[in-house]
Amino acid sequence: MIKNTYLPEGAIIRSAENREYISSYQGLERAMREGKILEGVVTLCDSDTYTLHLDLGGVDGIIRREECLYGEKAKDIAIITRVGKPVCFKVMELTTVDGKETAILSRKEAQRECFINYISSLSTGDIIPAVATHFEPFGAFMDIGCGIVALMTVDCVSVSRISNPSERFSIREQLYVAVKSIDREHGRIYVSTKELFGTWEENAELFSPGQTVSGVVRSVEEYGIFVELAPNLAGLAEYRDGIYEGQCCAVYIKSIIPDKMKVKLVIIDAYDFSPDLKSPTYFIDPEKTKRLTYWRYSPESCKKLVETVF
Repeated sequence: MIKNTYLPEGAIIRSAENREYISSYQGLERAMREGKILEGVVTLCDSDTYTLHLDLGGVDGIIRREECLYGEKAKDIAIITRVGKPVCFKVMELTTVDGKETAILSRKEAQRECFINYISSLSTGDIIPAVATHFEPFGAFMDIGCGIVALMTVDCVSVSRISNPSERFSIREQLYVAVKSIDREHGRIYVSTKELFGTWEENAELFSPGQTVSGVVRSVEEYGIFVELAPNLAGLAEYRDGIYEGQCCAVYIKSIIPDKMKVKLVIIDAYDFSPDLKSPTYFIDPEKTKRLTYWRYSPESCKKLVETVF
């Protein structure tokens, strides 16, 4: 089992140890001797050189463009968007610039250490912490350690279909993900969360026929309307005019049929409302289950097989 001490950026910035190191010149000097990975908030990016600046207890910390990213050249937008956000770094040199104490920092070296000691040892099925950093319709970019990014395609967010990961997660939200695949040739890692959100039966057990519950309209088809009851559970209601994707609704549960993996619903009311995104509920304890090898979503009694083999 891999011991993960390389967390997503922002995880240690408020820790007492990190604050102690970055609060003084002497602390930064000790961090340099010990090879510590620290975190600080970027306050400025130079427009000409794309150098990042951090205020470290009165010491000016700088990360030059070439030291911003491990493994590839950082794009301008990737550097600019670090402003106002925490970044990890190692202290490479302490010097004086224009009469001011200055720490030469490297995010690249922190990421290199993270990659060698942690990322390169990951296997498919490993359950690891991650932070959502950026959303696109095709998927979510997740920081899985020291700013190193993995991709979660939209079909891996949950069983219930969504059009954009922002419908499920928030930027900077802390999550657990399972490593789905690793493309070592191109240095890309793909992750998934749907396996942590429970099987069909685990979700269906939270509901009973005769209940009226809230849901979200995820798809409107000629033959019916799909309503999400939970990230990994949706039911089908009869078609009704005036209902559209993204609406919240109250639905009556007519029946729950494990053999067919179906939940039959009746829409009682639909309305426009944007509830706050809730933190995900995990049906697997990431602190106890560190790795998955196989996950079956569909019930044993159902002829349709929905599974993930890691």
